[in-house]
Amino acid sequence: MEFLVRAENRLPADTADDVRARLKTGERARADELRAAGVLKRLWRVPGRNATIGLYETTDATTLHDALASLPMFPWMDITVEAVATHPQER
Repeated sequence: MEFLVRAENRLPADTADDVRARLKTGERARADELRAAGVLKRLWRVPGRNATIGLYETTDATTLHDALASLPMFPWMDITVEAVATHPQER
């Protein structure tokens, strides 16, 4: 199944720089792992916001949840998920 995932980072502004840097490094590493596993297909940045839109592919919604929950920034993310299906004109 494919999912369109919109995530907005809500990490508090007063988060220490070293913590922020560690989370950012961990987030990139985990995203690379999800990409290598074929789970994260595409990732876009939303200009002007601390937000992303990602295209994920997993076997089901539970597996997607597990992948998203494995991201270091997960506790500070507002996430919306939409399951998507191929449109008949795309076949």
